[in-house]
Amino acid sequence: MRIFFIGTVKFSYVTLKTLLESGADVVGVATKSESKFNADFEDLRPLCETYNIPYKVVKDINHPNNVAFIRKLLPEVIYCFGWSNLLGTELLNLTPKGVVGFHPARIPENKGRHPIIWTLCLGLKTTASTFFFMDEGADTGDILSQQEILVAENDDASSLYHKITQTAITQILDFTTKLELGINERTKQIGLGNTWRKRGRRDGEIDFRMSSNNIFNLVRALTRPYVGAHVMINGDEYKIWKAAIVQAGSPNDEPGKIVGIDSDGLIIKTGDGAIKILEHDIKEVIQIGSYL
Repeated sequence: MRIFFIGTVKFSYVTLKTLLESGADVVGVATKSESKFNADFEDLRPLCETYNIPYKVVKDINHPNNVAFIRKLLPEVIYCFGWSNLLGTELLNLTPKGVVGFHPARIPENKGRHPIIWTLCLGLKTTASTFFFMDEGADTGDILSQQEILVAENDDASSLYHKITQTAITQILDFTTKLELGINERTKQIGLGNTWRKRGRRDGEIDFRMSSNNIFNLVRALTRPYVGAHVMINGDEYKIWKAAIVQAGSPNDEPGKIVGIDSDGLIIKTGDGAIKILEHDIKEVIQIGSYL
């Protein structure tokens, strides 16, 4: 089965490499040379060159020249894994087996932007790795494969990203065989579900009036490979990469007060307790009794 692959992030790299190592017939790749949008951007060109796969660096995947490049390679199916832009009608109808997309959540619930980040930020206990047949909507097509994933209390963006990727690899190898044999299933999405919005810079700013649990979830949601939660000190932004909920301080301490400093980090009063900042980029001099 002739596969054309579209992607530009770490997940794209791992899944493309998996396909190539499995002997799948990947006839071409569309990717980007850089991305200001994707914090987990990964350059696919070296992988294409290693396996001698034709590739094209694109800005607009729906441009007629790019559609012509894909059509000339005569793919039977398109895999679009890790791409932030919607595919147009011409591309969606280009191949006999359709276009397979990916969403790291349990659609029809939790469609939309930043699913790994919102899953952790909201403290959800489960998510999913979902592959679906793309249509003109966003994450609205028939489901091809969906596997539930448990979210542990100590999971962060990096570990959950890894969990989802490892689950997805197994799914891809399974449904690629089924697609080739024409024995794959299609499951209609039932119900509209919700759609997560695009997050902005202010969504990542820690306000110590928040609960300790909310701060903990925000930090683990935005840690590497993403942009990091942050605090503002004297007009400058500093990243917070790891935190833990602790019991410290007095009920009379205001949120944001530094109530402890040790070799492990900073202990800060929150809206309902305290949080320990274990990894950060703060360069300011911090003293007990000062405020963030």
